[in-house]
Amino acid sequence: MQKILIVEDDEKLRNELEIFLNNNGYEAQTLKDFKNTINKIIEINPDLLLLDINLPEADGEYICKELRKKSEMPIIIVTSRDNEIDELLCINYGADHYITKPFNIQILLAKIGSLLRRTNTIGETNQKIETKDFILNTSKSTIEKDDKIVELTKNEYKILYFLIQNREKIVSRYDIMECLWDSESFIDDNTLTVNITRLRNKLGELGLKDLIETRRGQGYILV
Repeated sequence: MQKILIVEDDEKLRNELEIFLNNNGYEAQTLKDFKNTINKIIEINPDLLLLDINLPEADGEYICKELRKKSEMPIIIVTSRDNEIDELLCINYGADHYITKPFNIQILLAKIGSLLRRTNTIGETNQKIETKDFILNTSKSTIEKDDKIVELTKNEYKILYFLIQNREKIVSRYDIMECLWDSESFIDDNTLTVNITRLRNKLGELGLKDLIETRRGQGYILV
């Protein structure tokens, strides 16, 4: 049974989510003490984290950022902050989804299921994909060239893997967003641009900065 950790200081919502998830086939667990939150999350090591932003001790954006330095666990931000700046920050820090309160709990459940399925599929692939320019290590989410290794975030890995699958074909922004987040309606278009830029910069560290080309009005192509 997959374990979901709920880090939410609203006791009523926390309890409702715990009951709902337990009734829908997950092992839900909650944090009630928010001291040393990051260490506690890592110790519990859930299959997926539901994380609020407005928390005592340390805010969720900081927690998300620090967790991404140590773990690739899926993170869904569940917050009352309904603004693009916070959403963009969280996605840049490594969150997989950003959901604002009040939310449809069935949509949350669908996102949890979809994210866990994708994570499991990626985790089951334990090999290196060799391209003409670099090696993508699918078990470690790294790109390698010669003796140099660069780590990728979860979203950077997914984008590059998708581009490799469609190498020398133009893929639309919509197709990439669907690959990452299920539906274009749940993601800011600027977020994809940020992720593509970061991925290009990391390829650039291997001397491959111009490998991803933009085709205006069409999308991107891995040449």
